[in-house]
Amino acid sequence: MSGRVKKIIQNLFKVLGYKLHKLNTSNVVHANNKQFTMHSAIKRCLERGVNVTTVIDVGASDGRWSKACMRSIPHANYFLVEAQLAHKEGLEAFKRTHENVDYVIAAAGKENGTIYFDDTELFGGLASKSKINENFVEVPVVSLDSEFDKQKLKPPFLLKLDTHGYEVPILEGAKNVIKEASLIIIETYNYKLTNDSLKYYEMCKYMEDLGFSPIEMVDLMQRKYDNSFWQMDTFFIPSNSKEFSYNSYE
Repeated sequence: MSGRVKKIIQNLFKVLGYKLHKLNTSNVVHANNKQFTMHSAIKRCLERGVNVTTVIDVGASDGRWSKACMRSIPHANYFLVEAQLAHKEGLEAFKRTHENVDYVIAAAGKENGTIYFDDTELFGGLASKSKINENFVEVPVVSLDSEFDKQKLKPPFLLKLDTHGYEVPILEGAKNVIKEASLIIIETYNYKLTNDSLKYYEMCKYMEDLGFSPIEMVDLMQRKYDNSFWQMDTFFIPSNSKEFSYNSYE
């Protein structure tokens, strides 16, 4: 809107006894976004009574998510699962400075063995049963249930998945972990990343069938292509939790 038009409108409203002010919408959005961050959502879950003894961080990269999680849950044990060997140095440094941290360099999946992994992006990556193109390299794969037994991980668990569409095989290999989970955080998507991946609403149904329901949604992201909704982190807690026995707003 031009300055001349603005002045005409302002003078018109002034004659009528009103004064126009521009709304500071950016501050409003920012204030709301503060409530929907990973840290604030974990804090709310803890305040509502979620207990966590061990955090299982799948797709851990160099441990940065677990480091951030420690702000809220400093005394838990942390077990990190990362497929990319390039992150081993960072994970080893994290472990050296935190006695409550351990890790394994492997992809997570339905069963132990090997799998193909696209390691083109250091902080990305996608697992696949077949070698889709030359960017996919063969890496070890472990089921979370086998690591549960091997590492003697202690429940209740916070299970976090940042696995770019490969969630279902990981969850299929984590049946015993899921039984002992108090909170599951999954990076969920508005688009179908692979033929076998689930969109966020399909993931909600899948988790419902496992006995979990969404309680928080944070860190919404738009995609660069067209600024449409791309992904968010969805928090799931057991569907029989006390929160779901109350259905009113206030």
